[in-house]
Amino acid sequence: MSASPSSQKPHCAAVYGPVKSGRFGRSLGIDPIGIISTCSFKCIYCQLGNIQQQTTQQQIFVPTSQIISELQAIAQREIQLDVVTVSGSGEPTLALNLEEILAAIKEIFKQPKVVLTNSTLLGDKSVRNALLLADIVAVKLDAVSSNQLRQINQPLEKIDLPDIIQGITQFRQEYQGRMAIQTMILSSWTAETQAGYIHLLKVLQPDEIQINIPSRPRVLVSQLESRGNDIAESRAYACENFKLLTPEELSAMAQKIHTATKIPVRYPILGDR
Repeated sequence: MSASPSSQKPHCAAVYGPVKSGRFGRSLGIDPIGIISTCSFKCIYCQLGNIQQQTTQQQIFVPTSQIISELQAIAQREIQLDVVTVSGSGEPTLALNLEEILAAIKEIFKQPKVVLTNSTLLGDKSVRNALLLADIVAVKLDAVSSNQLRQINQPLEKIDLPDIIQGITQFRQEYQGRMAIQTMILSSWTAETQAGYIHLLKVLQPDEIQINIPSRPRVLVSQLESRGNDIAESRAYACENFKLLTPEELSAMAQKIHTATKIPVRYPILGDR
């Protein structure tokens, strides 16, 4: 990779955890973005708080050599892991060295490689090629209309839902691993919204559907510690709580989606994440 970091950032650990995840078990986190949270979205529920830099411009944020060094140090400790997950403090596909990072993980760990993406860069062939190295890719789809996208995900102006859907469609056609569609539900959906979502799922045909609700309060300022699970309990940060669906509402929605699509649906129970 010939590109180099576009700016000098303070050093921070790029590898963190393990984090307990209801979706993936004990997950070692890999953050290719670093200390300045950077994303193409500013989701209203984002656990990172207010995204500091909103962009679709790719660059190398954390040198691959640093990540390899940290991975090797963790590997020597023989920590029990179920997966290694690339996510962290922003949108991981913004990292130009994502392919190098995934290749390095494969060399050092035998556990499955997971990438969590907001789907906004899937229209880029080079991004899709990098993701082919992952065993599991969870792609975000929180909206079934452009208006809903702007309300929930607050993307950059040039990002619109049809482009996101097209990118997911292209990736689904090329990817041989396990693709999950991950959706955050903030309030009860109308019958029309549910029908639109089910239609998209039938078109996209993911291997799994993950419907989630915010599992912890949203910090109101950016905090690197929120890459993990326990910021709201362990730190005195100002937080915002969400009014959540009841377990009964969430279960009913999951069952309706599964019945209509015949695709496995996972959803949180109690403290599941």
